[in-house]
Formats: sequence, C-alpha cells, structure tokens
Amino acid sequence: MRDKQLSRRNFVTGIAAGGVLYGLGGISTVNAMNSSASKEFHQHPFLKGSNFKLNIGYKSVNFTGKDRLATTVNNSLPCPTLYWKEGELVTLRVTNNLAHSSSIHWHGLILPTNMDGVPGLSFDGINPGDTFEYQFKVNQSGTYWYHSHSGFQEQTGMYGAIVIQPKDPDPVSYDREHVIVLSDWSDEKPEKVYRKLKKMSDYYNFRERTNSNLFDEIKSKGVKQTYKDRKMWNKMRMSDRDLSDVTGYTYTYLMNGVTPDEGWKGQFKKGEKVRLRIINASAMTLFDFRIPGLKMKVVASDGQNIEPVTVDEFRISVAETYDVIVEPKDDRAYTIFAQSNDRTGFTRGTLSPAAELTADVPDMDPRVILGLKDMGMSAMAGMSSMKGMGDMSNTPESKSMDMNKGMMDHSKMAGMTGMSVSHDSMKIAGKAGFGSELKPTHVKTEFGPHVDMRGMSPQNGLTDPGIGLRNNMELYGRKVLTYADIFNLYETEDKRDPSREIELHLTGNMSRYMWSMNGIKFADADPIQLKYGERVRITIFNDTMMSHPIHLHGMWSELETNEPNNIPKKHTINVQPGSKISYLVTADAMGRWAYHCHLLYHMPGMFREVQVS
Repeated sequence: MRDKQLSRRNFVTGIAAGGVLYGLGGISTVNAMNSSASKEFHQHPFLKGSNFKLNIGYKSVNFTGKDRLATTVNNSLPCPTLYWKEGELVTLRVTNNLAHSSSIHWHGLILPTNMDGVPGLSFDGINPGDTFEYQFKVNQSGTYWYHSHSGFQEQTGMYGAIVIQPKDPDPVSYDREHVIVLSDWSDEKPEKVYRKLKKMSDYYNFRERTNSNLFDEIKSKGVKQTYKDRKMWNKMRMSDRDLSDVTGYTYTYLMNGVTPDEGWKGQFKKGEKVRLRIINASAMTLFDFRIPGLKMKVVASDGQNIEPVTVDEFRISVAETYDVIVEPKDDRAYTIFAQSNDRTGFTRGTLSPAAELTADVPDMDPRVILGLKDMGMSAMAGMSSMKGMGDMSNTPESKSMDMNKGMMDHSKMAGMTGMSVSHDSMKIAGKAGFGSELKPTHVKTEFGPHVDMRGMSPQNGLTDPGIGLRNNMELYGRKVLTYADIFNLYETEDKRDPSREIELHLTGNMSRYMWSMNGIKFADADPIQLKYGERVRITIFNDTMMSHPIHLHGMWSELETNEPNNIPKKHTINVQPGSKISYLVTADAMGRWAYHCHLLYHMPGMFREVQVS
C-alpha cells in the first residue's frame, strides 16, 4: 500500500498530490513560507580559473525534516558553479570518494569524445578512490551545466552550473547576474523509485480517473459520452492524466538547492538590468517558469545567443538552459515561480532589493488533461474531437483501427489497432528552405507489447508551447515562448542541404514502463552511423503521450525553423507528446557519442550510441 498521508511540511515544500489539497494552491502557504524565510540573500559556492580540483562525495542533507545522503561535488548541492573563459584550456582533476564508480559529463560542451564523461562510450568511468583529469579547450560561451552520467547519481544531487564568459564583447548588456538551478529531490533512493515505476508505472500519480470525479464528468458530458471516453482510455490501457512519471508526491522541488518553504533569495537594485541564467537540472521534471510583474527578454537558449524575444512565461525541459534579462522598475520584491508541468508542486525564489522584502506566491495553474492531439491523433480530433471518438465506427479510419475490437491489439502494428503509418506520408520536406524531399533512412524498428501506441498524425512541435500553456494568452494574458520564436543571433554556419534524413520514433509502453527508440531498447540497438563531415536531418516522432527532452552529445542540434539563415543551435530538444520535430546535425566530431532522452528513468531504454567515423 502507498502511504497517501501528506504532512503540512511536505505540502509546503512543493508537494500537492491529493485532489483535495490541490485547490489550496499557493495562497494558503504564503504566510507559512514567508515566516520561515531567511533574512539574508543566498550566495552559492563558485569556482573561477582554469585549474580545478573537484571532489565527488557524500553529504547529509535535510529538505523535508528527514536526514538523507546526497551525492555532491566539493560538499555542495547544487555542485559549485564553474566560471570559465572562452578560448582557454581548462584542467579539472576529479576525485571519486564514493563507494562506487562515478563520472562527470559537461552538458552541451563541444569537446573531444574522450573528455565527454560517459562511462562505456567516452571512458571507463572513475573508480572509487581514483582521480581522472579532464582537460579540453573551451570552444564556446554561455550558460551550461555538468552532472554525473553514472547510475542515478544525478537524482541525488550531482549537478552544477557552468558559466563561460565570451572572448569577444558580450552582445547582451546587463548590470548583475544570477544563476538559477532548478531541480527535483526525493527522500527515496532513486533505485527504489525506479523499481516502483517498473512494477506500477502510475505509482506516483494520484490524479487518475476515479469514482469520485465520475459524477462531475457525467454532469459536464452526459452518461453516454462519459462511458465512451472511459471505455476508450481503458481499452488503450492509457491515462489522460499521465503527464509525469514522478510527481510532487515524492519530489520536493528546489531552486539553487533551497526548498520553496524557505525560498531562494537574489538581489537587485532598482533600474538594473538583471541577467538570470536558468538551468533545469532536474531528473524528471519540466518546469513552467515566470516572474509575475516582470517581462522576461529571452537572450540565449542552451548557451547560444538568440534574437531577443520578450515573453511572460516559458517551459524549460530537463537539461535545457535559458538566459533572460529582467528590468525591475520598482523597489519591491518579485517572486520567481517555477511550477511543475503536471501541477503537483512548485519551487520559488524572490528577487528583491532588500532581503527582508517578500512577494506573494501565486497559485499554481489548473491541472490539465491529455487529449487526442497529445496522442498524435489530431487528424481524428479534427474529424470528430474527443466527444465524437466513440462515433467513428463507420469511418474509413475506424476500419483500419478496428475501434470496436480494441485499439491496443498488439498482434497488429504497434499502437492503434492496425494503424499502419506510412513514413513517406510523414516526411519533412523542404524544411526551412533546405533542399528537396529526401528519402528517409529507416533505423531498424520493432513493434510488440513493448510499444503501446503509434501516432497517426503527429503535429509540428515548433509552435506548441506545451500542454497547460497553449491558451495562456487568452486565459491570463501571458505570452508563452515556443521554439518557433527562437532565432540564432548569428548566421547559420553550415548552410549545406542535408544529404540524408534519419527518422526516429520515441516509443514506449507506459503501463509496463518500457522506453525505447523505434521500439528497441538501448541494450539491443545498433549504433547510428554518421560519416565525418556530413550534414544530416534528424526527424523525431514522439509516439508517446509524454514529453521527451532529447540530448545529442558532442554536436549541435540545429532546429529547422522558418529562418534557415539563423537556425538556433540547441543541445537538448523537447519533443512534445504526439508531435514531430526536425533538426540538422553536422557530424564534425569524430568518435562515440551518447544520444538519449534526458528523463533519468527513461534513459536506460530511450538511448542510442552515435558513431562518427
């Protein structure tokens, strides 16, 4: 049995698992949080220079009233912020004081493969008691981060920020800067979390359909439609509430290692331009980030300067970074607010001219429910919508899906029963003005009980801000950033047309908690082969109902937007549920590279090796 009892402290620290508690939002917790808040601004440890000694070890922490053991670097959680300069040679001597092997991966950095820090691909890892020397030239500037690539150490605190100063004048002017590292902490050991998910994938989800909300559905939709909707989801063995695998039931959400009951505090002076370097270093949580009362000018994405775009809010997926400029005009405090995308919790900080000043903490936005669009079925949604889903038995589409015999017949092609998806019909041709239609390279694909769905009509993920954010301008007057808003500040360096296209499907079976690419888990997959110097297009189809932040090591992923001359470079691309997205890669880095979903508990299966030779 799961213990569903929630202490008041647990709720205050960002947990809002129960349906009854959800309505309390942030209002009831503001006074409690402010009364316990520190009266000083927070100063996080940092290291500057070109030679560093980093010691991986254990540290006792207490975020929820219980002592737990964290994995840290130099006894700090988050790990110390590292300040480098573009063009310099940095040397980092990393000593492992743990009882088991460890590693550090320099996320988003362009460096030699043997310095990338991925055990089994880049090197053998760092054994207990050993020291490994990383040494490489810093070839870029901007905001990045580092973390362990061994086991689940990232979940237990082994992550930190990297700030690289440019060798040329910075195109972004500002008076002050703060690094903001978002993360999720669980008192449970990550191995235990993973075991629970493998046994019961919805273990941490307390928002499933129940009898308690049955009458609300009947009232809004009627008995017939409520029956049809529930029958449909039951047949698919899916849930329209599956937004996150791991929720605020076990997670405490942190900002720079500070719980939301205390709240991180950063300073500004009236009239200053303040640069916030925001990093999502969480294991599993996507955050929706905003500062009520302040517009944010987004000036960098994944460390790369972009054409400034002013927004009120953005979703930052796991492993992404954004730099924003804010200009407080008043001598008052502002709340930095980051709510989990499943609305089960939040973290927060205060930007203030004086440490004793505080600001109201907003309510979390209402929780959201997945729909047909998030299943890659928007074409059907257009014909019939969710309401008409049960009335499609006479349409041509239903004959291939065999709705009445069950949508999840795995003896046929994976996913929607008999739903044979034509790759040719889903090709991305002429994207961003690049060349002509290409014949895709089909990486080996398998289907079976480990793949529970296949999107029939995936939508373009560039213009979608994400579920829960799509109507925020109409509802709240908040402009939300999308990938379509991002344009690189400088011209695209490699303007060649891609010579070939590689199609990949992000696949899984949620009920069995099995994740893969093209239906094949990493242990059984062949490497993706790239020829040194070639330019390729990678098109990703997300056939699941969850977001997946995809990270390619060693090379830039260049999003194909509507402006081919200013393609944004990214190291992590969030692929929305039921959507597709394409990007270009120049294979300019020899060696073996990791390519994977950055959700920690998806990574064992949703992972590939990329070989450039």
